Amino acid sequence: MTKILKKSQLSENVFRMTLEAPLIARERKAGQFIILRTDAEWGERIPLTIADADPLAGTIDIIFQTVGVSTKQLSLCNEGDSIADLVGPLGKPTDITNYSKDGRKGWVVVVGGGIGVAPSHPIAQAFKAAGNRVTAIMGARTKDLIIMEDEMRKACDEVVIVTDDGTYGRKGLVTEPLKEFCSLEEKPDEVVIVGPPVMMKFAALATKPFGVKTIASLNSIMIDGTGMCGGCRVTVGGKTKFVCVDGPEFDAHEVDFDNFIKRLGTFKDEEAAHKCKSGLFG
Repeated sequence: MTKILKKSQLSENVFRMTLEAPLIARERKAGQFIILRTDAEWGERIPLTIADADPLAGTIDIIFQTVGVSTKQLSLCNEGDSIADLVGPLGKPTDITNYSKDGRKGWVVVVGGGIGVAPSHPIAQAFKAAGNRVTAIMGARTKDLIIMEDEMRKACDEVVIVTDDGTYGRKGLVTEPLKEFCSLEEKPDEVVIVGPPVMMKFAALATKPFGVKTIASLNSIMIDGTGMCGGCRVTVGGKTKFVCVDGPEFDAHEVDFDNFIKRLGTFKDEEAAHKCKSGLFG
């Protein structure tokens, strides 16, 4: 059993929880995830990336959006409650490189769209700790959906915020400042993109003409988290990969995003039926 130490609501459907998990807090690395179940008998396995960790306090932070029955059930848990099962850290860590060379500091741009800012946070921290200059581009539909701004400002040298409706930061899409950075004479050494699949697709298309190394986190398609169910199959460079064991990060220029987006809708009908039966959505 894993105790929930803190809980907060970041926006209408987005929640943050601090969990008591000393072993995971000590061992986790940027880019890795955990799997939890709220109920040992009937709970569904929920893979979630680790947004933050405190090895000294023995805690990890998760941020999730209520998009289905299982995440809705998790959102109904409160401080002091316990989660039945928690396992991790899982997945391959982010490949962290110090790109500094010949007196020039390495430059990494981390792009987080919506709730994708949460998993991008430890990635930004790690690249910064390695000696790079780190820029974050944070995007959301509107100001109220921007999360972890303070944490990202602490982790990065520069933060650019864009909103679809212009209510905060620049009005526009994350691809716009991304293209501007890639157009510079000294362009970024690496770009990491985490967020909605469509956003990642167009961010990858934005960096490709400039030859900038771009890594995408495909964590949103994971189900089982151990490679056994095959639900997270993706095509990368013409080959089949499993996000939970081969990733969750891949070369964004090699990912078949159209296939990835199509596969994300595989269980929509079943999920809708489950929502109706559960009585949690209505």
